[in-house]
Amino acid sequence: MAETAEAQTQQTDDSRHAARAERRAAKLAKQIGAFAAAHGGAEGQLAYIGQTGTRIVLVGEDGGWGDLVAPSYAVAESAVRKAGITMHEDFDGEFAAKVRTGPYEWSRMAGIQVGGPSNG
Repeated sequence: MAETAEAQTQQTDDSRHAARAERRAAKLAKQIGAFAAAHGGAEGQLAYIGQTGTRIVLVGEDGGWGDLVAPSYAVAESAVRKAGITMHEDFDGEFAAKVRTGPYEWSRMAGIQVGGPSNG
């Protein structure tokens, strides 16, 4: 009897977890779609970042870029599948060349090494 109650509790917990993951994937897909609409389309790449989750790197057709973080690789995969964007295995070659950076990125990422402002 106790085993049945325990199994039902586990099923309920699993169902809640699956529903939560589905809602998160739908929300991320909506955000990806908004990014794609604002940038004339988008392509992406998934990057596992450990226990924190998975980063969804987005690059727009206009060179704009951004990222989102999903709680798991499965949720990230579901989100990009729902959004219907083209995905890349690696962030290199033609895909990486589409990224356009501005003064802020140069200042933050490379400025310190080449004598730019410290942004401190």
